[in-house]
Amino acid sequence: MVLVGIGTDDTTQDVEYIAKKILTMRVFDDNDGTMWKAGVKDIGGEVLSVSQFTLMANTTKGNKPDFHGAMSSVSSREVYSTFLKRLGELYEPAKIKDGQFGAMMSVSLANEGPVTLQIDSRKFEYVPVEDTKSKKGKSGTSTPATPSELGAQGTV
Repeated sequence: MVLVGIGTDDTTQDVEYIAKKILTMRVFDDNDGTMWKAGVKDIGGEVLSVSQFTLMANTTKGNKPDFHGAMSSVSSREVYSTFLKRLGELYEPAKIKDGQFGAMMSVSLANEGPVTLQIDSRKFEYVPVEDTKSKKGKSGTSTPATPSELGAQGTV
């Protein structure tokens, strides 16, 4: 299952990167049972894609998620359609499934193992927060890291 969040600045280059990565990332066992040796295409698997704008939520301020980072419904519908079409072009169209865009859906996921991955077309890299001693303000409290210190996050 692929949950797809589309950001305001996502482009066809992001679609291309994510589509290729989903189909080729080695997250399955090979025929000998060795982990991390096969991708979706290698095992003849299916891809269930679900558009999920809530993945783009900013939860850094307050108690209410901010969805301003998510692309508008009209624009994201087009990008999402392009994404599904590209998956089909790179693989087998009959093996690409999706839900109903923008609908309230009840979706179940049975995870085989402890693997859930975020694939980011912008090369998101985790940057640990600096030691609080080096970032103390005059009040003695830590200064939060800026977005540029943490890295931008945009998921298609």
